[in-house]
Amino acid sequence: MTKTNQRHKLLRKLIGTGFVCVLLCAIFVVCCNITVKNSAKGLLYDDVQTIPARKVGLLLGTSPYTAKGIVNQYYNNRIDAAAELYFAHKISYILISGDNHRHGYNEPEEMRQSLIAQGVPDSVIFLDYAGFRTYDSMVRAKKVFGEDSITVISQHWHNERALYIAQHHQLEAIAFNAKEVYYRKAYMKNHAREAAAKVKAVLDVITHKKPHFLGEPMPIPGSQDTNFKDSIRAYTHPSVNT
Repeated sequence: MTKTNQRHKLLRKLIGTGFVCVLLCAIFVVCCNITVKNSAKGLLYDDVQTIPARKVGLLLGTSPYTAKGIVNQYYNNRIDAAAELYFAHKISYILISGDNHRHGYNEPEEMRQSLIAQGVPDSVIFLDYAGFRTYDSMVRAKKVFGEDSITVISQHWHNERALYIAQHHQLEAIAFNAKEVYYRKAYMKNHAREAAAKVKAVLDVITHKKPHFLGEPMPIPGSQDTNFKDSIRAYTHPSVNT
């Protein structure tokens, strides 16, 4: 066999191996996404009249503006959804879990102000400043804020992932779908990102990933307690100044 033939044979083997690897990765991605989607069946609600009532709604954080400084409609729709649930008496308290890892960026506080602007009483809003990822938000709702049963509030594709994580952390959860945003470029980008995020969620569950930060348990009270609420509002990641 000539050296040229040997190179061609080696190249064919490499291409074949690469193809198999790509195929296996694609199958794994599809399986992860199907697993996460299936876990949410029967637990997603679009109609405020049909969703069961829960004490606490967990509002998952996002920024009010995009990276380009444009108003984030995903944010507005989540705020509207949380307010709708509250005024329909489907939730009594709202736990906002979002990112506050750098100076000047505070998703929970922004969302609190937006809810208050819609007439939601400040006294029923609790803030989780260490919800750096959806995984962290779900685990902390259980382990830090002491909830066993919640209503997750976000867009449906995000809710699917949150519900999957909840089920693997003994957190009984249902979800209310905020309205989708159908800007073509943003829609495609977010759904492509979400496909990868669902894979990451499965890997996090398999590897028993720990949240970035837990801290002492601080359960949401069943009745209003001003002193207790003040202590929760002041609760941040140790490295963050709010």
